[in-house]
Amino acid sequence: MTHPVPCPRCLELTDGEAFRQSVEEYAASLPEERCVTDAAYQTRLKVCQACGALFDGACRYCGCFVLVRARKKGLSCPHPGGSKWPESI
Repeated sequence: MTHPVPCPRCLELTDGEAFRQSVEEYAASLPEERCVTDAAYQTRLKVCQACGALFDGACRYCGCFVLVRARKKGLSCPHPGGSKWPESI
C-alpha cells in the first residue's frame, strides 16, 4: 500500500493528525534495506526535534518530512552549515 505524501504547503488543507499518521505509516512501510537502524533513526529524530528548522514535521531547509528522511539510508541532514546528524550512523 502506498501513501501519498503532499508538500508541506498542503498540510493546512488536511486533517493534521490523519496526515501525520499517514506519514508515519509510509515511513514504517519502507523496505528494511532502504532504512537505517532503529537506533540511528531515533538519534536522527532527536537531532531534528531539537533543530529550529523543524516545522509541523517538515524540515524548513529541504521541505522533507523528517519522519521519512531520517529513516532512509544515504540521506543526510540538509542543514546549510553541514549535516547535524552524526556521520557514524
